[in-house]
Amino acid sequence: MTGIRERQMIKIRNKIIFHLVVLVIGIFMLYPLLWMIFGSFKLTEDIFGSISLIPKHFTFQNYIRGWRYNGTTSFAVFYKNSFLITILSTVGAVLMSSLVAFGFSRIHFKGSKFWYSCMFLTLMLPYQVVMVPQFVLFFKLKWINTYLPLIIPQWGGQAFFIFMMVQFFRGIPMELDESAMIDGCGKFVVYSRILFPLIKPALITSTIFSFYWRWEDFLGPLLYLNRPRTFTVSLAMRMFADPTWSDWGAIFAMGTLSLVPSLVIFFIFQKYIVEGIATTGLKA
Repeated sequence: MTGIRERQMIKIRNKIIFHLVVLVIGIFMLYPLLWMIFGSFKLTEDIFGSISLIPKHFTFQNYIRGWRYNGTTSFAVFYKNSFLITILSTVGAVLMSSLVAFGFSRIHFKGSKFWYSCMFLTLMLPYQVVMVPQFVLFFKLKWINTYLPLIIPQWGGQAFFIFMMVQFFRGIPMELDESAMIDGCGKFVVYSRILFPLIKPALITSTIFSFYWRWEDFLGPLLYLNRPRTFTVSLAMRMFADPTWSDWGAIFAMGTLSLVPSLVIFFIFQKYIVEGIATTGLKA
C-alpha cells in the first residue's frame, strides 16, 4: 500500500510540475500578444513607458483613429480587400487540391508516381526562388495592381493540401468507388458525391490553413499592389509606420482587430485542425 501511495504522489507531483512549466511557457508566449491588445487601449505616450498590461487611462480613440486611417480611405476598404482575396483564394486552393488529390489517389495513369513526386518536391521549394519569374510573368500578363496574381495561382492547388488529402483518400476503401461505378456513376460523380464528403476533416483543415496564410500574407500584396485603395490589412498596417513618428496606439488597435477573423476561425474549427493533422500520414 505504501508503494502505491508513493507512486500516486510521484504522479501528482509530476503533473503539478508539468502544468506549472506549461503555464510559465504559455505566459511568455502570450505576453507580447496581450501587451499589444492592452496597449491598444493606452495613450501613445504610455505604451512604452511601462511593461504593465493594465492601462493607466483607458481610451478608444486609438480604434477610431486607426479605423479612419488617413481620412480618405478607412480600414473597411482594406478589410473588404483582404476578405475578397482570402475567400476566393481559399475556395480555389481547397477545391482544386481535393480534385488533384483524387486523381493521384484513385486514378491510375502513366507517370502518376513521377508527377506526385514532383508535386511533393515543390513543398521544399522556397517562394523566393519563383518570386521573380512569377512577377515577370504577371507583369507581361498585365496583372500588376490587380488581385489576379494573388488569387489565380491558388486555383492550381497547394502541394501541402494535396498531400494531406491524398492520405485521406487512400484511407477510404476502394469498394465504394467500385460499387458506385457498377451503379453507373462516373469518376467525377464518385469524387463529388461519395468521396468528397468523406474527407471533411482534411477539407476544413485545409480551409483554415489557407485562410490564415492568405489573410496574413504581406509579401504578395507588397509585390503586386501599388494603389492604396487596393491594399490588404497587412499592407495597410505597414503604411502606418513613419520613419520619424508612428501612431503606435492606432497600430496596436488595428493589429488587434486584424487578429479577430483568425481567432474566430480557429475557435470554431479547432477540433477539425487536430483531427485533420493527427490522421494525416496514418493512412497508407
